[in-house]
Amino acid sequence: QVQLVESGGGSVQAGGSLTLSCITHGYTYPTYCLGWFRQAPGKEREGVATLASSVGTSYADSVKGRFTISRDKAKNTLYLQMNSLKPEDTAMYYCALPTVCYSDRLETSFDSWGQGTQVTVSS
Repeated sequence: QVQLVESGGGSVQAGGSLTLSCITHGYTYPTYCLGWFRQAPGKEREGVATLASSVGTSYADSVKGRFTISRDKAKNTLYLQMNSLKPEDTAMYYCALPTVCYSDRLETSFDSWGQGTQVTVSS
């Protein structure tokens, strides 16, 4: 059974950076499809980024050029590097297993996720 544990959230000012980490306990498959989504209070879940061994990375238009998803297989850890943060990036961020990973669009359906880590960006 896969267990996802996020960390690294916090409060920053606009323009700042944060790196989120997710330990992917039990995720030992030879191929992978992993991702992040976020949810702000009163808003729908929004896919942020996915990373797959077969098709690489996909990002939401709202974070392209600012966020980078990556993985350290040896450490069983997924990362989300977030630069040039904006107040609208404020949300709970979840490490998750997408239903599928695409190369040309971002998957927005996720099968399981961690407990989340809060990111707050002030103006």
